[in-house]
Amino acid sequence: MRPQLAAKLFLMDSNLSRNFMFAYFGILARGIDYIFKCSDLIALLTVSDDEFWEGVTPVEFGSLPALQDAVTVVGYPIGGDTISVTSGVVSRIEILSYVHGSTELLGLQIDAAINSGNSGGPAFNDRGICVGIAFQSLKHEDVENIGYVIPTPVIKHFIQDYEKSGAYTGFPIIGIEWQKMENPDLRKAMGMKPDQKGVRVRRVEPTAPESGCLQPSDIILSFDEVDIANDGTVPFRHGERIGFSYLVSQKYTGDKALIKVLRNSKVHEFKIKLATHKRLIAAHVKGRPPSYYIVAGFVFAAVSVPYLRSEYGKDYEYDAPVKLLVKHLHSMAESPDEQLVVVSQVLVADINIGYEDIVNTQVLAVNGHPVKNLKDLVTTVENCKDEFLKFDLEYDQIVVLETKTAKAATEDILTTHCIPSAMSDDLKA
Repeated sequence: MRPQLAAKLFLMDSNLSRNFMFAYFGILARGIDYIFKCSDLIALLTVSDDEFWEGVTPVEFGSLPALQDAVTVVGYPIGGDTISVTSGVVSRIEILSYVHGSTELLGLQIDAAINSGNSGGPAFNDRGICVGIAFQSLKHEDVENIGYVIPTPVIKHFIQDYEKSGAYTGFPIIGIEWQKMENPDLRKAMGMKPDQKGVRVRRVEPTAPESGCLQPSDIILSFDEVDIANDGTVPFRHGERIGFSYLVSQKYTGDKALIKVLRNSKVHEFKIKLATHKRLIAAHVKGRPPSYYIVAGFVFAAVSVPYLRSEYGKDYEYDAPVKLLVKHLHSMAESPDEQLVVVSQVLVADINIGYEDIVNTQVLAVNGHPVKNLKDLVTTVENCKDEFLKFDLEYDQIVVLETKTAKAATEDILTTHCIPSAMSDDLKA
């Protein structure tokens, strides 16, 4: 039986709610039962006590605003304790990169300030109807007052997804990287006729359902019978155009879609089943603490976007090592359970002298066995009967430890650093 959504809900962006065990409201100082559901982008919360809702006026969702429509953002940003209201206009409507969800969806760009603390607040039009949720801003020395809003179509998709399937299943994608076909010589070389338009498939995700039908250098001509232009756009509204991923994002996980492709000058049609993206570097760690494993003071972890943020701050996309960023942006998982495993840090001890400077370096193999994920590394190390443990790292580095000595030293190192276990609970099973 599918869980039903309550009639009265709080909506916020997931940045406000992530890792919170409970929510606290200023008017509430006693414990109350609640239901809490969080997605990559938006969080839902409802309180079961009817008394809580007395005097609360719900907001009304509106449609997608037009360019230059007035918008007002309400929230509690830094700089004071009372409510803050900032106004501006919708300056752009396009597919945006959502920082917290590490995905690309329809978004509004506005010129109203969205400061720290505004995130999760409603954005209203000039009639007092909610047109979205504020969720991020652009910080750069050359720009000012550029904020972004999650529009109501994305919010409604999230709510309907939960109502439809009993859980948030995510926004589906086509698991490919693609190239524009605006150059006439390129189109001619790919066998396209003058009246044919589309985009070229560069790579296909090995874990995506599309890997069974799409191939590199296929030209995607249309999605669900909507023609795709050479720049990757499709008709939107009022003569506007938008990236064709917008069409994909209107679907739900598990939905079918018809794709028309040009391959070797012949047109083919494929019915594909849409799914969410399996990233090599996960966008989120849901429902549990981060996984880790420690041996001889070496702390091993699987890289995720939250991990990168904790190591390099909110500007990790600029400050993290180039190799990690390249893997984050372009590497594709070969299997659903593949992870990028690194030596996160070394807890200094006599046994690891000379290795203490190794930080956030990928582990490629253990005793010649390629590392598929963190669990695989743990199994290999724990079952090792060889005289030495040899870790092959990137940049052609190696770490060699005497197996018995390394395992014996681990307990003392854990005690010194007040760490209760050599591995996270999920790796003990």
